[in-house]
Amino acid sequence: QVQLVESGGGLVQPGGSLRLSCSASGPGFTLDYYAIGWFRQAPGKEREGVGCINNSGGSTFYAESVKGRFTMSRDNARNMMYLQMNSLKPEDTARYFCGTFPLGVSCGGPYDYGYYNWGQGTQVTVSS
Repeated sequence: QVQLVESGGGLVQPGGSLRLSCSASGPGFTLDYYAIGWFRQAPGKEREGVGCINNSGGSTFYAESVKGRFTMSRDNARNMMYLQMNSLKPEDTARYFCGTFPLGVSCGGPYDYGYYNWGQGTQVTVSS
């Protein structure tokens, strides 16, 4: 069973930055083999894909709403993934989740919600 734990959320002013982290663990789990991604959900709204990264050497996709402001990365050696968020806007306020796709399955785009595992999320609030 893979466990994902997000951290790094908080309250930030518009225009500010946050870096979210996601640790992945489980018996014999190696992040390198999996496509990974982030999605978010605000109260009363549908979940929204942020982006995803396919496994080593694969493609990276970003939602139009975050392109140029958010950057995803992964540290396979540490089973960690990150979401660097810059130039934050009030509309970025949401709970952010990291996820992994099933083994051998690629992410087809930022709105691909074929996640097999995801965490409990971390809250990001952008407000002055």
